[in-house]
Amino acid sequence: MSERLPIAVLVSGAGTNLQALLDTVHGREAAIVAVASSAAGAPALDRATAAGVATAAFPRADYEDRTARDRALADWLAERGARLVVLAGYMELLGEGFLTRFPGAVINVHPSLLPAFPGLRAIEQALAYGVKVFGVTVHFVDAGVDSGPVILQGAVALPDAREPEEVLAALRPLEHTLLPQAVALFAGGAIVGDPQNPRRTIVDRPAIRAGEG
Repeated sequence: MSERLPIAVLVSGAGTNLQALLDTVHGREAAIVAVASSAAGAPALDRATAAGVATAAFPRADYEDRTARDRALADWLAERGARLVVLAGYMELLGEGFLTRFPGAVINVHPSLLPAFPGLRAIEQALAYGVKVFGVTVHFVDAGVDSGPVILQGAVALPDAREPEEVLAALRPLEHTLLPQAVALFAGGAIVGDPQNPRRTIVDRPAIRAGEG
């Protein structure tokens, strides 16, 4: 692959998905050029600093409103040349103004098999519903809540699960696998829209092979 895709990662907490990206696609298919957090003290920022990646925090309380925060965040990411924005445990909503700055280039990882259980507390929603199979979805972000086209999904059967922490522990390996895979596919131009269904994506794996070497 001749050029590494410059990506930005948005975080809010510990940053385990960020670490998975640093350990896999960073320096290979992609280059993480910026990590921004919704919280100044997020441990994820320490992970980025240790990897030599530029960091900044954009707490919503520091701005007049979400629109102003989104504008400042988008400006900072654009200044660093980001061409893909990856939400890796980012616990804030992004408005349409932000999304128009990175059209078709914002992806998120969500702990459910969308369209089931969108929004916050997805695992708790699933447990309350009584499901036996849990999963992870990597999807494009649109103006809705976890409603953008799906890129990749993975599932695990947990018929006896009772606690959110138990489910989250089982889903973490899926998140750490699927999110880097999606970034690599995007970097290789291998994700295309389905002409028959705008809500679907098609993974064009031959495009990856053609771009290798």
